[in-house]
Amino acid sequence: MKIALFSDIHADIMCFGHTHQPYHRILQKETPEGIRYRHAINIGSVGKPKDRDPRGGYVLLHLNKDSSPREKGSIQAEFVRFAYDVERAAKAIENSVLPNDYAENLRRGY
Repeated sequence: MKIALFSDIHADIMCFGHTHQPYHRILQKETPEGIRYRHAINIGSVGKPKDRDPRGGYVLLHLNKDSSPREKGSIQAEFVRFAYDVERAAKAIENSVLPNDYAENLRRGY
């Protein structure tokens, strides 16, 4: 991921989920005012995981009054996993017009 992506959206934190694989990348950029940190956070997926963990997931973004794009560790992403009835969801897929491979993907977590 390149820092140029952030120049088009003018943001220091970007949360997204397209790849279904949770991660938090901190990108460094030199500016005339000094170093600035940008945070790329993939929140993961519920329903089509691709990280070999069939549980659901979400992200808690931790910010406080002192959080700053100039301080690398002041913005944190906490990845939370939770159990849900994967088998029930997989069976619902199998009973639908969707390909059965989607049900197996849920069971395997990829």
